[in-house]
Amino acid sequence: MANPRRPSPPPLSLGLQVGPGLAACCPDGQWPISRPRLRRLILASLDARTTSAQITLRLVGQAEGRQLNREFRAKDYATNILTFDYSGPPDLAADLVICLPIVQKEARAQRKTLEAHLLHLVVHGILHACGLDHESDDEADAMEALEARILARFRIADPYGTLGAS
Repeated sequence: MANPRRPSPPPLSLGLQVGPGLAACCPDGQWPISRPRLRRLILASLDARTTSAQITLRLVGQAEGRQLNREFRAKDYATNILTFDYSGPPDLAADLVICLPIVQKEARAQRKTLEAHLLHLVVHGILHACGLDHESDDEADAMEALEARILARFRIADPYGTLGAS
């Protein structure tokens, strides 16, 4: 899937948005992770077939996260990330909507930094946008292993604790 030996990265258009009500954790509408780091992570997560990518990352509060999850997945609760893929590779276009209060709560519960958990979810969402899923155990295992390998390149611990396990 992700190709660390790609000769040159595909063009990436990256939009960063912060929804209303997040001023306390995102002063001036700034993401808690730098744009260059997010770009590198997204490029590392893209499917080898990707020739161009248009990605928007949006941080939202619990009300917007719940509304979107109810409207698009018929689930009446806020979830950590929603991936809206409009076209898969080669010309990838997707929006990733991340519910910041849920991610903060999960990071605390899992004793991770907010940055590590956010970056993990960005990788997870990009892999979904590239067509990967985790409906079966085999798909979940493959996707989790790929997420762990990508994150390791950014010195982020394996979120599943599976790297190096037999």
